[in-house]
Amino acid sequence: MSTIASASDFPPRITDLRSGSDYLAQLSLANPLAGERQLIRFLDGLLLSPPDPEVLFALLEQARAPLCFVEEEMARHCHNRPLPLGGEEESYFQQVVATWRKMSQAYALCARLERPDRQSPQYVTRVATILHRCLYYTGMLILEHYRARRELPPGIWLDMHGYYESAEEWGVSYTPVEDVFESSLQATHCSAAYTTLLLIEIASPYSNSIRNLNLIRRWAGMWSPLVSIHKLDDDLEIPPYLVELMKDMPLHPTAYTEEPTTDARRLDTSRLALQVTHMLSQLRQRVTPSQLGLGEETSAHVITLLEHLARPWSQAASPRRFRRFATEGIAHVAVGFEAMHYCLTASEFTQPDAASSYSRSEFDQLFTFRDRVDSEHALAIRPPISFPIDEWNVINHSANGFRLTRSCAGQRIMHGQLMAMRPHDGDHFLLVQASWLMQDETAGLVVGVATLPGMPCGIGIRPATQGVGSIERYVPAFMLSPVPAIGEEASIVLPSGLYQASRILDFFVAGGESGQLRMSHILQRGTDFDRISFQLL
Repeated sequence: MSTIASASDFPPRITDLRSGSDYLAQLSLANPLAGERQLIRFLDGLLLSPPDPEVLFALLEQARAPLCFVEEEMARHCHNRPLPLGGEEESYFQQVVATWRKMSQAYALCARLERPDRQSPQYVTRVATILHRCLYYTGMLILEHYRARRELPPGIWLDMHGYYESAEEWGVSYTPVEDVFESSLQATHCSAAYTTLLLIEIASPYSNSIRNLNLIRRWAGMWSPLVSIHKLDDDLEIPPYLVELMKDMPLHPTAYTEEPTTDARRLDTSRLALQVTHMLSQLRQRVTPSQLGLGEETSAHVITLLEHLARPWSQAASPRRFRRFATEGIAHVAVGFEAMHYCLTASEFTQPDAASSYSRSEFDQLFTFRDRVDSEHALAIRPPISFPIDEWNVINHSANGFRLTRSCAGQRIMHGQLMAMRPHDGDHFLLVQASWLMQDETAGLVVGVATLPGMPCGIGIRPATQGVGSIERYVPAFMLSPVPAIGEEASIVLPSGLYQASRILDFFVAGGESGQLRMSHILQRGTDFDRISFQLL
């Protein structure tokens, strides 16, 4: 059965500023999904039948604010989600990146349609602004892949390099450009927009949380004007990192290049390094992050993140703590506290006799089938449970972690999540955290995991009760042995939300002792767990 497309399904034909402004004024911003469809039709109309270059530029500038609002709302559906993305989440991601790409293409079309007039100051400012927008929206396309933990599409860095090189050739790379999305207090320029993405990339975006990534983006945008880009004038002085405009690569170590060519550029980040040092000094003197314009964050969090950024943003080498070795083999991985507890103890988590209690459904089953119960055997309310265990291919490993990959089949994984892993060359499960996570273009996953210190054993824990009548059930948790060689004390690993300083917990070891412990302080925090020091009572 054929369907007849309505007029609203076709891109509008926009020939003048008034008709375009009227269309934008009717956007359904209260419904981001509908608003995005309207904006895509608007951009499609401009790309298919572009109006005069001045009108096209003015309409694209008008569309920036509603587009930013709508896309940020849409993008929330694919942030902080386990990978691989679900069907609806994947649809939102594809729509968002398609819109950013269309916006970049529309400004690129505007640049091609511009009539050259190098003597006019208005023309120079217009070209600088158009190229800045091309860099900005190509950068948003890259950033969205980082925030959704997706592999970048081929050629995306060549697009960024191409727009920057055009700004260099036309002499507008440092021409001031107004952009309220970057700063309402000072002008920016093409070089700053380009540098912003280079700074975000060398900060290891796939290993940062969305919270940290948004802070890194904000700070990179604020401080990118402090960074200058230069050609390699001295053949004898090779910088530690460089950008090659003819390669589909971001800023990378010079060791990756046999011999730099004329398309190579170096970044001078000396002023940026001083700025980071100054910010850290101010924060340590109890100046709050909000007073420094660093966001409404805690000082401890901002200091930790700035210390992490200080080395890459000063282009200092980051030596690995442990050497990494290429490896082949299969690692087995389980996620979820009950599944991990099962892997570590080889038995299902059950309540000890002193805390056993039946749920309403279990009581109903017991009451219904009481005449079939053999008094000589324990009642089995539920059949034995088996938990899924995924197989991952090991890419490489070091003393404190592994790099793993697998196809899209298997359980979904979140960045920062706790997992139990049996290495390719081991017989026992270890506790690891997903510290680096990306979904590649084939929908497969690549994950870097960091091993939690100590040998784990499965335990059950519950808050210690005062008096009688309020007995809580135990929940699965883990105890890690101390590792004196690296200065790590014994610790417990609990589901998120259970930690309270000095809180007393009842615990029992699977098949062993029971007792009480007092929680001390948090040693490590993940998406679904806290690792905590403790004192036995």
